[in-house]
Amino acid sequence: MNPSHYRDLYEQNCFNPFDILGLHRDSIRHTITVYRPGIKNVKISAGSSTKDAYQDADGVFSAEFEEEPESHYHVIYKGEDGMDHDEIDPYSFPPELSSYDIYLYREGNLQYAYRTFGSHFHSRDGIEGTRFVVWAPNARSVSVVGDFNMWDIRKFPMQNVNGSGIWEIFIPGVGYGAFYKFALKTPDGEIEYKSDPFAFRMEKRPRTASIVSDLSHAWSDSHWIQKREDVQSIRSPISIYEMHLGSWKRPQDGRDFFTIREIGPQIIEYVKKMGFTHIEIMPLMEHPLDESWGYQVVNYFAPTSRYGEPSDYMWFIQECHRNDIGVILDWVPAHFPADEYGLYNFDGTHLYEHADPRKGLHPDWGTRIFNLSRFEVKNYLISNAIFWVDMYHADGIRIDAVSSMLYLDYSRKEGEWIPNEYGGRENLDSIAFLRGLNDTLHESFPGVITIAEESTAWPSVTRDTRTGGLGFDFKWNMGWMHDTLDYFSHDPIYRKYQHNILTFTIWYAFSESFILPLSHDEVVHLKGSLYTKMPGDNWQKLANLRSLLAFMFLSPGKKLLFMGSEFGQHEEWNVTSGLNWDTASSDDGSRISQLVGDLNSLYRRSGMSVMDSESRGFEWIDFSDSASSIISFYRHTLKGSDYVAVFNLTPVPRSGYRIGVHSPGKYNEIMNTDASIYGGSNMGNYGGVIAEDAPYHGKERSIVVTIPPLACVVFETGSDR
Repeated sequence: MNPSHYRDLYEQNCFNPFDILGLHRDSIRHTITVYRPGIKNVKISAGSSTKDAYQDADGVFSAEFEEEPESHYHVIYKGEDGMDHDEIDPYSFPPELSSYDIYLYREGNLQYAYRTFGSHFHSRDGIEGTRFVVWAPNARSVSVVGDFNMWDIRKFPMQNVNGSGIWEIFIPGVGYGAFYKFALKTPDGEIEYKSDPFAFRMEKRPRTASIVSDLSHAWSDSHWIQKREDVQSIRSPISIYEMHLGSWKRPQDGRDFFTIREIGPQIIEYVKKMGFTHIEIMPLMEHPLDESWGYQVVNYFAPTSRYGEPSDYMWFIQECHRNDIGVILDWVPAHFPADEYGLYNFDGTHLYEHADPRKGLHPDWGTRIFNLSRFEVKNYLISNAIFWVDMYHADGIRIDAVSSMLYLDYSRKEGEWIPNEYGGRENLDSIAFLRGLNDTLHESFPGVITIAEESTAWPSVTRDTRTGGLGFDFKWNMGWMHDTLDYFSHDPIYRKYQHNILTFTIWYAFSESFILPLSHDEVVHLKGSLYTKMPGDNWQKLANLRSLLAFMFLSPGKKLLFMGSEFGQHEEWNVTSGLNWDTASSDDGSRISQLVGDLNSLYRRSGMSVMDSESRGFEWIDFSDSASSIISFYRHTLKGSDYVAVFNLTPVPRSGYRIGVHSPGKYNEIMNTDASIYGGSNMGNYGGVIAEDAPYHGKERSIVVTIPPLACVVFETGSDR
């Protein structure tokens, strides 16, 4: 053997350790070469024959066998730890990575890449161990280091399979629970220790090792999966409880967090009691900083160790499904942080991110932007989205910060961005990525929904990719959220001048398939809680909040409410503390909760959801009474009953107020946010009103109603329309 080959090995410059190590044959003999740096004496046992190995170079030992030795020979030695070692040599297991897998990954089409990459415990030829695979095309060498080899970079250099830049090794005896990292020698000769981009489990912060993990689970949610396509359709009632697991409740015993097995049953019971159809969980993927809320993901395939192990999360989602609750996961493909152990500068080059800061540095968060022009990076992200649906049975993916992905000039000044090939500001790579992602998920997992947080007027976000759309199922209606909260934050005395803010949103309500979000973004960073946004004294704040919640539930679109808002928490959300459950159990809080539960019940049973995204499901009665700050509208259904909603958004009670309607007969008052059970003054219409043959508001008939102050009343029509 050329001495330079040995030098490459022990100087961590070896691309192909299998060229040196393992069993090599020629016409005369069979030679086994092993590498045990720091060891003085080694025996090699190959079946019935055991031989003392001679030392070729520092740590390199060889033994010759006249007869064909067993494929998986043993290496016997006394280690630097003083212990006797008898090991099956990793270099008796040639790489398994197929040329086809390499081809698919390079083309961006290895959809289930997590089955190939990362660490996988399995058996080869009856011998158990773990296979490690990582993509690092610009590294001079890559080694696996871990608690099983004293974190020694010298011991297990990986093979660069067929020069593909994908490195592999199978290490016998390494099993579930083993801690590991990849040690990469960069083109500059530096050694970088990186966690596994495909790790299924990570150490709890601040430690950063990856952990070999078992993702097997005996799922028992087939009933839910079978009906998912029906309960998550555009016509189904979808009411989402958005939450952050770590700050829903906090333990009082000095620990930072409850485990998900501890808190999970309480969450499920609560969400079910409140009548929400779904939970949306802010990012569960492993992240280093609590204060990022999970939106600065370092390890995309590992659920955060803060709340448990992978099996705990699987159990939680399964239990949600067994209780008819869907689970939507927040997902962040727009950017990632530059933590040194993560994806950033992974093999000493800008592998996952754009090198040019005009494309690769996010101006708002100082994070790095994925280079979606690289097929392998697109493959990494799409396979990650598939992973959470496939392995964790997630029912939907809500994609964060889509706007920042779509525009090359997002938050950038002139000269700080690079136009696309046609001179435009559209990010063509991101557009192709999002379309491919949505098509892949919908084709592979019918019924799974994708949701875009997109805050601009980008067209056709929720239209089919075949007609030029991005292919999402739903889009957060950020315009509705901002305009509605802007309106409700005004003192009622000034609302007549802001009337059009409230009514304008309906004119674009059917341009996309929308979710109406009252989300976490609006109750942090000194914006105040929904309660504190409302003007007036405590009574008026609560009355305004009740009307706001009713306006969301009765407006066309699916619903989303962030935790704490359902009971009118006074404090804005703080990720470092739990919700104020004292408020929740107070008279004020419990009455707001009662209203939210009843609104959820009305939304789910009424049939309004069937036409949430269709203009024929909504009809203005009157949007022009700005002087009184009153609006009224129909929500039509296909069930034989329609609903009339009337809002009085001043503290002045309105009696004898005439509303135009279509149908004859009685209009039953089925919801009144001023009812005493919700904390109101109990002014109302004594169960309902009778339609009169008096045309009004362009309708054939009319009803005369009492509208309480700062309240909404809802009437249900009969089936004799």
